[in-house]
Amino acid sequence: MGSRKITVKRSAAENIAAIALYIESKGMVATAEKFADAVYDFFLKLADDRKSYSFCREPVRASLGYKCTSYRRKYTVVFLESDDELIICEFISSRLIHW
Repeated sequence: MGSRKITVKRSAAENIAAIALYIESKGMVATAEKFADAVYDFFLKLADDRKSYSFCREPVRASLGYKCTSYRRKYTVVFLESDDELIICEFISSRLIHW
């Protein structure tokens, strides 16, 4: 299995950290850590170069060349894909994207 280089932009990392901090503020420290670890593990799965992803359905992001995939149906990962690199640009609630 080949793998591409993964780059997570600061805004995506901050969004993941904010969600984990919210979970932690509700008293679920272990759950917050598991959430963040699971998200980054999902990014590793995205890096498999045998699979290519479709463009976002939202016209604005699609025109910019962004690709989207769902994470646990609640969040959307917005990224740029090339043959040797995957750039994670956004990690946002799926409700904020108009499919």
